[in-house]
Amino acid sequence: MHSEASVKDYLVLHFIVLIWGFTAVLGLLISIPSIEIVFYRTLIASLILAGMFIYQKTSIRVSQQELIKIVGNGFIISLHWILFFWAARVSTASVCLAGMATTSLWTALLEPLANRNKIKPFELFLGLLVIVGLYVIFRFEFDYWLGLLMAVTSAFLSAVFTVINGRFTKRHSPYILTFYEMFGACVFAALLLPLYGYFFAPEGLQLIPSAMDWLWLLLLAGICTVYAFSVSVELMRRVSAFAVNLTINLEPVYGIILAVLVFGEKEKMTGGFYLGTLIILISVLIYPLYNYYLRRKARGNNLLRA
Repeated sequence: MHSEASVKDYLVLHFIVLIWGFTAVLGLLISIPSIEIVFYRTLIASLILAGMFIYQKTSIRVSQQELIKIVGNGFIISLHWILFFWAARVSTASVCLAGMATTSLWTALLEPLANRNKIKPFELFLGLLVIVGLYVIFRFEFDYWLGLLMAVTSAFLSAVFTVINGRFTKRHSPYILTFYEMFGACVFAALLLPLYGYFFAPEGLQLIPSAMDWLWLLLLAGICTVYAFSVSVELMRRVSAFAVNLTINLEPVYGIILAVLVFGEKEKMTGGFYLGTLIILISVLIYPLYNYYLRRKARGNNLLRA
């Protein structure tokens, strides 16, 4: 199946990752706060998916027990996105994306715990390498410590819901899963709005987006969420999981480049920031390469035994 992947498939995959890298930029282009962004993003995505199900006459029934679990995972996704957009607001898109680069390694550490497997020493080493990268960024960009902390927390939550989704996707259609998770994320954001308004926005919530905000929100929900997700799922039928994961790890690189292109001087950081980000990205890229090497080695040993 994977041998059928064409050059066009790999180009489309990079385009999808480029779209995901653009989400932090969109979060800064939209004028309303992060919770309002997540509320509208998930509401629009839910409506688009609901429209698709109605048009295709698709049944979206799941058991009540499963529904509660899936919607609950949507709560985690909502908090992840709120912190993600908030991190970009209190720092820069580049700092936010540098923190988000830790997602793969959080996943590498959480997956063995969820599956009750031992954590490999090499994965611990990579985790320590990420901490070194974060320390370098903190040292040179201390003014942005809050944004980086929010982004790393968002990355951790991203790893949590990804590990949970790994189990759900074995039992449910990815599209139905996404619909209920977007619904759950929307409900969570709606529940947080009064608390956010009381503690962080005494002047009142910004519930009415501007005309340009609606354009960016439609792009965020329609292109960055529904379109990018559906195309990535379709590509996974032909492109190997290794190639997909390796390319997704380039999301912070694409995002930082796009942020500099869109916002210019505001996004230009010190050399220490780029050094710390490079250390994180190296550790992130080493992980799938090392796993690929181990799989090939194991395959070769099995062939020799046969």
